[in-house]
Amino acid sequence: MADGANLPAADFAAGTPRARAARPVILSLDHVDKVFGTSVVALRDMALEVRQGDFISLLGPSGCGKSTALRLISGLMQPTRGRVRWEDPQARDTLGVVFQEPTLMPWATVAENVWLPLRLRGKSRAQVMPDIAEALAMVGLTGFENAYPRELSGGMKMRVSIARALVTHPRLILMDEPFAALDEITRFKLNNDLLAMREKLDCTVIFVTHSVFESVFLSDRIVIMAARPGRVIRELAVDAPYPRDAAFRTSTEYVAHCRAASEALAEAMQGVAHEG
Repeated sequence: MADGANLPAADFAAGTPRARAARPVILSLDHVDKVFGTSVVALRDMALEVRQGDFISLLGPSGCGKSTALRLISGLMQPTRGRVRWEDPQARDTLGVVFQEPTLMPWATVAENVWLPLRLRGKSRAQVMPDIAEALAMVGLTGFENAYPRELSGGMKMRVSIARALVTHPRLILMDEPFAALDEITRFKLNNDLLAMREKLDCTVIFVTHSVFESVFLSDRIVIMAARPGRVIRELAVDAPYPRDAAFRTSTEYVAHCRAASEALAEAMQGVAHEG
């Protein structure tokens, strides 16, 4: 933290290159390969450095290893070669994960679903009810504690999934295309809410998406990945300050960043085609 302590608040908040370089490193993917079976190479020489306060979007085509990278970071699988190096053990121990599907327990209430990660740590529901209530308030679901998943819309189910990730007060949240199946209006609303939650928690986010527009709105770093074998082809900075709102979506700055991200993605794919 000392490295960034003397930065002006506006400079740090803006996510400028100088501010990003001053943030402490949370974790690194060091030359990671992931091979499934004997021949399916999902990732090859994947290198990524994650700093405190980053909002990183992994952007690339289907099958490029974005979700595999998240699973390696989460510990759900291990690299074939290379390593995931943690510089901040607290971030690893309080990690929150949101999958593409809400994966809620249908027989459990909203509060019981949010309680799950704390229950697995031996916490009684009575002990953590204030934490459950806080997490539900952050996602706008106060009053739905006793509802069941079957009674909720798709967007509300995803909010429960996000609340479950937030209840541990994570320093790092991994999100694997959580809004991909939602309609555009709900998706925009949840994008806005996610940035507000991130600001309140002061946490780091790694977000998988196929959407250039979503990656630009949410991120201060966009990591472009090539098709299988997945690897980082290019990284783009989005230096627009937070908070971002509907006006940012229609600004010339937003359009310029979207164009740059689209061009970088197209160039990366052309490069892959030429290599093949």
